[in-house]
Amino acid sequence: MTVLQLGLKKNCSLRSVNSLFVRYCSESCRQFPTLKTTNASSMKRGSGGRCSFNGIVATLFGTSGFLGRYVCNKLGKSGTQMILPYRGDFYGMRFLKVCGDLGQIIFRPYHLFDENSIREAMKYSNVVVNMVGREWETKNFSFDCVHAKGPQIIARLAKECGVQTFIHVSALNASPNPKEYMLKGGSNFLKSKYLGEELVREEFPEAIIFRPSDIYGQEDRFLRYYCSFGRHMGKWMPLYKKGEQTEKQPVYVQDVADGIVAACIDKNARGKTYQAVGPSRYLLSELLDWFHRIMNKTEAWGYRRYSMEKDPFFKMIITYLPYCTLGWPIGNLHWEKIEKECHSDEVKDDLPTLKDLGVKLTHMEDQVPWEVRYYKLHLAQELDIREFEVPHPPRTISTE
Repeated sequence: MTVLQLGLKKNCSLRSVNSLFVRYCSESCRQFPTLKTTNASSMKRGSGGRCSFNGIVATLFGTSGFLGRYVCNKLGKSGTQMILPYRGDFYGMRFLKVCGDLGQIIFRPYHLFDENSIREAMKYSNVVVNMVGREWETKNFSFDCVHAKGPQIIARLAKECGVQTFIHVSALNASPNPKEYMLKGGSNFLKSKYLGEELVREEFPEAIIFRPSDIYGQEDRFLRYYCSFGRHMGKWMPLYKKGEQTEKQPVYVQDVADGIVAACIDKNARGKTYQAVGPSRYLLSELLDWFHRIMNKTEAWGYRRYSMEKDPFFKMIITYLPYCTLGWPIGNLHWEKIEKECHSDEVKDDLPTLKDLGVKLTHMEDQVPWEVRYYKLHLAQELDIREFEVPHPPRTISTE
């Protein structure tokens, strides 16, 4: 029975009903503790999961990309409230709604050089993750704009907004003077990534930087790049020195996402640079031979590796193909991608890795066969008859 009903039942006057209501409200407020702070971490609710709130309000830049959707899903599972800035069409982001409970995911339009839109997206957040990146330049955004100037603006505004944890995703082999292979002067992609790290450190000294190697997984640009027809010349594969002098240490996308989520809650990770690499190291030639064995495209099918330096026709295709497209390069073929793939992954002993964040790394031998199943030759015949041999795994390189 409400206070109004109780007063009417006792034939009380309106003034008496008001006094009863005031006394009822004062007694009810004593039953609940007052909010001593507006810090989001003090408002945790629930027992965990998507329907809970774990105290983290995170702004994630770059969630429309490959890595961003995995990080968004991982944070949503733990009950994180997320603000997802986007550029362009909202419908390219709406699939991320299901990463969190109703009201936990907020979308905001922004521009990389519009400080007001960036500030509005992070002013209530205690965690900011920058995953904005691009493997090729466009007429509107150069490498320096996307990888250096943009992260600098985001880091500066995050500091002004009082953000506690800032995470910036860079790239392995980032260097001010990368080694030259096919491009004169080296990779501008790696130069801009290194410059971005320096500018982020200046604006936000406690920033956490991740340097991932080649990331593989669903809808990646590593397995699909080498397994698709576009990277081949017919059935042959052109590589720098046949891929026999290039060492790679690819990492699974779920492991990188786990590392970023762990860094969001680990205060000891602030100010450190993490190398996001896989557990095993391989020659690029070994990896590609293994991919083709899984796809039933061996030498009997016509697969061969050869040195791209001796193929002027392939060089001509890489040079002129970007001029034939608008925006997205066909097959992701361009000189920056070729130059970047020639680099061997350099893992420094003095920098921590994902293992230091408690991440259990996934081995390629356990995951890749499932990822490349769509590229298999005679897939239906293999499922029914099973006449093909199980491909043997690639040889690894000792990392000791």
